[in-house]
Amino acid sequence: EGGHIWLSVERRDDWAIFRVRDNGMGIPRDMLSSIFELFKQVERSLDRSQGGLGIGLTLVHKLIGMHGGRVEAFSSGLNQGSEFIVYLPMEQAEEAPSHSTKVCPAMHSSRRRVLIVDDNTDAAHSLALLMESGGHEARLCYDGPSALSEAQNFLPEVVLLDIGLPGLDGLEVARRLRAMNLSPRPLLVALTGYGQNDDVRRSQEAGFDHHLVKPADPQTLIALLASTPQPENCPV
Repeated sequence: EGGHIWLSVERRDDWAIFRVRDNGMGIPRDMLSSIFELFKQVERSLDRSQGGLGIGLTLVHKLIGMHGGRVEAFSSGLNQGSEFIVYLPMEQAEEAPSHSTKVCPAMHSSRRRVLIVDDNTDAAHSLALLMESGGHEARLCYDGPSALSEAQNFLPEVVLLDIGLPGLDGLEVARRLRAMNLSPRPLLVALTGYGQNDDVRRSQEAGFDHHLVKPADPQTLIALLASTPQPENCPV
């Protein structure tokens, strides 16, 4: 509470440069070189007690890289605030075609309804950012019971489900989702820190279609969403 965030944007040659600075918890100097690696971040205990870094920086780093950019982190140490600088290449916009094009719903068939379920709010919001940046509609839940309730109303086409939920875990949530016989049948994607053969087998038995080990690669997630059934074409 009482913190501040400063944001600035500038253009330098063919680059757009975004600077985000805060006066928050800061980052130890010896961690700066590895801050974008999921399991080499500031103490994991800070992750949930203070909102922390979660997997957000890992996804940010990957997303920016996918757009041909880079991100850098700076800090004088713990409790000294942080600064992140994002460099993104600027491209000349192409002139829109002069002729009109009839658009029908099928032209937007890549848009998906995605339900994200993770008790780590950092992870959930980071995944939502990834989904929305791809044009998808994302809904967030942080526990099993709320996910089951939301699924009945939202009718997701894809569910990104953390297995390690407290109480009603992801495996049981998957079983109950399958028992609900939702239409359309959602693609269930398990997100977990465990990737042994037994872990994969258990997720498959619970009804998952895919088993991904955290941090999930953004391009893999995008490909999975593209693999969901396409809606029927609109009439000509």
